[in-house]
Amino acid sequence: MYTKYYGLAKKPFALTPDPATVFMSETHQEGLAILKYGILSKKCFLVLTADVGSGKTTLLQALVNSLEQDVHLCLLNNPILHRDEFFSFIAKKLGLSWDGNKAMFLIEFGLLLKQCFEKGERVLLIVDEAHVLPVDLLEEIRLLSNLEEKGQDVLSIFLVGQPELNERMSDDRLLPLRQRIGIRFHLNRFDLEETRQYIHFRLRTAGARHLNIFSGEAIALIHEASQGTPRLINIIGDHALLTGFAENKPVIGADLVRESIDDLHFPGEDNPLPVARSPRAKGKMRAVFGGLGVAFLVVVLLLLEMVPEVRKFSLLGRLFPESWLQYLHF
Repeated sequence: MYTKYYGLAKKPFALTPDPATVFMSETHQEGLAILKYGILSKKCFLVLTADVGSGKTTLLQALVNSLEQDVHLCLLNNPILHRDEFFSFIAKKLGLSWDGNKAMFLIEFGLLLKQCFEKGERVLLIVDEAHVLPVDLLEEIRLLSNLEEKGQDVLSIFLVGQPELNERMSDDRLLPLRQRIGIRFHLNRFDLEETRQYIHFRLRTAGARHLNIFSGEAIALIHEASQGTPRLINIIGDHALLTGFAENKPVIGADLVRESIDDLHFPGEDNPLPVARSPRAKGKMRAVFGGLGVAFLVVVLLLLEMVPEVRKFSLLGRLFPESWLQYLHF
C-alpha cells in the first residue's frame, strides 16, 4: 500500500524473519560467534537467553544456515510436549526409530553418538523457548548427555529461551544440569545507534533510494518506546509508514511516530508498548512488594497490640519488653 509512495520494493518492517536479510548488531554477532564456539569447542550444554522480540529465533536461523554437513541437527521450537512426544520428535529428526520404548531409543541414540564420533561428525540439539520446559523434561535432556562414552564429546545441547529460563534452572533438582553448563550468554536489545542502523538496514534492503524517510527525532522516539526490541521497532515502523502514507507525509517525524505508538498502545499496559521487563526491573518489583508486605504485617501487629482482648496473643509482647509497648496499651 505505502511501498510505492516511499519508493520501496517491499515492506521494510515485515515481522516474519528473512534469513537472506538479517541485521547483525554487535550483540547478535557476539551471540552467533558464541553459538558457533559452543559447537566447535565441544561444550555439551549452552544457555542463551533473550527478552521477547529481541531476535533469538533469527539468530538461531543464522546459526542453522551456517552449519556444516557434518552436524546432525535437531531443532525443537515448541517444547510443550510430554516425555514420549519429546523422544518421538528427536527420533524423527535424527532418523532413529521410535515405538514408544524409551530403553530402545536410548540404545539407538547411544549408537548414533558412537557412529558420529567414528566419522568425525557432531549432534546438535537446540531447544528454543526452553523457559517453558518442565523440570522433569529438563532432567531428561540432561540424562541424554550421559549416553556419550568418555572422550567422545560429539553431543551439544543448546537451551534457548527468555530470561525466565534462568529462574527455571535454579530449581534444586536441576543442580546437576547447572553444573554442566559450559557457556551462558544473554542477547541484549539495541541501543540508540543500533536502532538507527537497524532501521536504515531495513529500508536499504527494501530498496529505499534514500534513508532519511525517518527523521532523527522519530528514530529516537522509536527506540525509547521499543527499548531497542527489534520486533517492536518493526511494528512501530510499519504503522508509522502506513500513517504517513495516509496523511501524505513523505518524511516520518516524531509526531507520526507518537501517533502510531498511541494507536498501538494496549489497554491496561503501563508502558506505551508491551516491552519485556528486565530481570533487574523484576527484582525491584519483588523488592517493592516484599517491602509492602513487611510494612503491612508490622501495622497489623501494632493494631493488635492496641486491642486488650487480643493483646495476650500478641507476637510483639513475646518479642519486646512491656516498657517498649506501654504507649500502645490503652
